[in-house]
Amino acid sequence: MTKLMTAAALAAICALSACKKTGEGQYEVQKPVVGTQTDTVNTPTVDVSSDTTSVTVPKVDVKKDTQKVKVPKVTVKKP
Repeated sequence: MTKLMTAAALAAICALSACKKTGEGQYEVQKPVVGTQTDTVNTPTVDVSSDTTSVTVPKVDVKKDTQKVKVPKVTVKKP
């Protein structure tokens, strides 16, 4: 089991070391085939901006209303 975990760790280290950045948004990747093959991978660019829009929101009126409520009254008589 430990041999399998060691092999997986070595494979992960080798996979991470096979990439290098060649330009803005470009990486050079070496693939493990018989020998080595080098490809250039272009990463996507993301443009973040904001836009304004109108939203219709209903108007709600809140009114105070007083109502009479019966509340129990407790009186304690001392003996």
